[in-house]
Amino acid sequence: MEVLGIDIGGSGIKGAVVDTKTGEFVGDRFRIPTPEDTSPPKILSRIHEVVNHFSWKGPIGIAFPEPVRKGIVVRTANFDDSWESVNAGLIISELTDCDVSILNDADAAGIAEVTFGAGRDENGLVMVLTVGTGIGSALFYDGKLIPNTELGHVEIKGITAENRASETARQQEGLKRKMWAKRLELVLWHYEKVLNPDLFIISGGMSNKADKMLPFVHINTRLVAASFMNNAGMVGAALHAAEKF
Repeated sequence: MEVLGIDIGGSGIKGAVVDTKTGEFVGDRFRIPTPEDTSPPKILSRIHEVVNHFSWKGPIGIAFPEPVRKGIVVRTANFDDSWESVNAGLIISELTDCDVSILNDADAAGIAEVTFGAGRDENGLVMVLTVGTGIGSALFYDGKLIPNTELGHVEIKGITAENRASETARQQEGLKRKMWAKRLELVLWHYEKVLNPDLFIISGGMSNKADKMLPFVHINTRLVAASFMNNAGMVGAALHAAEKF
């Protein structure tokens, strides 16, 4: 089954047609910038642009950067407050005339990794972190998703995890590689102490730098880079839609 997967991020909105039997792209991905104005009309217009780029008429999976329950945005922390309580799944379905499923972006990335990537066949508690503009989290126990965890907003010594160790924090503070890695180490150490996971998977933009970053991170739990790197959200969103439809 082929599904259009769309990942709505803080800096870019990406789309690709995914073969949900393999997790591989069918053709090239397409990316456009996320507008500074993240209100529904602006974001919806960009989603429509991605769908039109592919001339798509089949099922669509959307990875959205907020917690989502049954297609409805639960609350907002990253996008405009006017998204709160919006039935985004229904609106996008009506806009595109396609079947649409929508879920949290970190959960989507985690689904890709647990199904076809670094977390495949892993039992116990697996924690996927999307480290990019912010920090998103996805928890899986024996392969089953515990949705909408939002652990990037947990405070560690008075500062949230994402304000301490995200790509945005690195850029704003001019952090060198080793210092950024130590920031991430502190965050992972805190999660390790509270949750005792069996495996950490680092996804998002940081996964593109994993070979240069992760060797400087020293924790007790196994730590690996995401197999799908920054494409995991699109793949996971497509897989979620394929299961639903």
